Amino acid sequence: MSTASDSGRIVLRGGTIVDATGERRGDVAIEGTSITEIGEVAPRDGDAVVDCTGRLVMPGLIDAHSHADGLLHDENVQRSLLRQGVTSVIVGQDGVSYAPGDGAYATEYFAAINGPHPSYSGGGVAELLTAVDGASRVNAAYLVPAGTVRFEVCGRSQAPADDAQRDAMSALVREGMRDGAVGLSTGLDYVPGIFQSGREIADLCTPVAEVGGVYVSHMRGGYEANSAAGIDETAEIARLAGDRSGGELRVHVSHFHAEADIVLAQLDALAASGIDATFDAYPYIRGCSLMGMPLLPSELSAQPVDDIMRALDDPDERERLRREWFPRVANNPSLGPDWPHMISLSHLSAPELSWAHGLTIAQAAQRADVDVIEFVLDTLRACRLQANVIMAVRYERPDAELARIFAHPGHVGGSDGIFIGSHPHPRARGSFARFLRTFVRETGTWSWADAVQHLSATPAARFGLGRRGAIEPGAPADLIVVDPDAVADAATYDEPLRDAVGIDDVFVAGVPVLAAGELVSPASELPGRGLRRA
Repeated sequence: MSTASDSGRIVLRGGTIVDATGERRGDVAIEGTSITEIGEVAPRDGDAVVDCTGRLVMPGLIDAHSHADGLLHDENVQRSLLRQGVTSVIVGQDGVSYAPGDGAYATEYFAAINGPHPSYSGGGVAELLTAVDGASRVNAAYLVPAGTVRFEVCGRSQAPADDAQRDAMSALVREGMRDGAVGLSTGLDYVPGIFQSGREIADLCTPVAEVGGVYVSHMRGGYEANSAAGIDETAEIARLAGDRSGGELRVHVSHFHAEADIVLAQLDALAASGIDATFDAYPYIRGCSLMGMPLLPSELSAQPVDDIMRALDDPDERERLRREWFPRVANNPSLGPDWPHMISLSHLSAPELSWAHGLTIAQAAQRADVDVIEFVLDTLRACRLQANVIMAVRYERPDAELARIFAHPGHVGGSDGIFIGSHPHPRARGSFARFLRTFVRETGTWSWADAVQHLSATPAARFGLGRRGAIEPGAPADLIVVDPDAVADAATYDEPLRDAVGIDDVFVAGVPVLAAGELVSPASELPGRGLRRA
């Protein structure tokens, strides 16, 4: 494919144009960063022409829940996203990321999820978004992370914030929204989010509601059978923030994983309460997170890493954890007493533990000739907490059950993708291609137009990303060319590093960034941008 043209125009010729309104045969012309013409585009001398015969031309997909925060500069990550058709990601998830502040807290606590940022060392949301400009082939929007905000004001305190602290936190959120953030995120099973009350969060959501942003929540309580508790708290936060702002707080539930009957009933409950709600969910059953999140008490996880290391070295503390904490792990509503067989090892930073990647904790403990609790504590110590795990659920769910969830009009695609590690969850490299393969081509849950609605148009509208998600003159030329018969995920739990297939040509801001399935290096700077709320 030609990457430049004498006329300054690129024409995607002979494909089927698909947007949320339907399908039609036609060409798409791109000039500069925008779409300029659709339909039958008359040829012009010097056009760069891409033959799209037999393929679909679709808006670039938007990953509404990504952990590529510190990895957008990484070409392997860019290729993995673009091969799925993802041209924009929403980061700052789960209440923890770099801004506001100097990024040190997120770099320490989320080291195994987001990684260190290559350039950001302070300056707030404005500086973080500016750091994306020209540094990637993929766009990124940002959520102000409530846990990071709390850390900046309250440090590692586990006590309720006082009035002055709430005012200071609200001011940081207001500044972040003014700088272009699309909303506020919480991670209420992580620290320090687990110590934040609903009323405290409602205070932070007030400046979000005032400007029409979105409250995005990893809900408290582990989801699954306990989802109602998280939904009730989310609804109460929305009501309080709406009352305080004199408007409405729109909410978005992160990675809503539970049985279909639970998910749909809880969404109905939000609607009946008058709450404007959307949610993201990925096309896999198993979850993935920090090893310490389900396997260490939050009071310990809140401490500096060196203090946690000393605790894990202390025989008395280890015995206390065995006696008092691990029985509570067995009562986790998402895991239960079989947790050692349900949790597998995704990323272990200690090189001497590389042999354990992909094994369950039970299998790895057996090979190490120790019991499972000893193995967990030894592993967290050896990795200085930089360890991720993949978590199965107690009851497997077939694609037909996932289809019921994805058919809900409030659903958008979110991979929750974590790219760090040698054996990550396949959702990072497979989610969006899996949506298209399984839920369009194979099951017919969605039409191709429905796929655009769920994976591009709805998230663009929800998060204030302008005219992305549409194919029309004047819209940003973030476009993908999809082979409808070939698009498929290739990553599996056994081979999670394989990139998707069937999307070989991708454009971001009118610039070819993927051609014949390989990255293209533009003549000038990379076209990815930090997306400011429209």
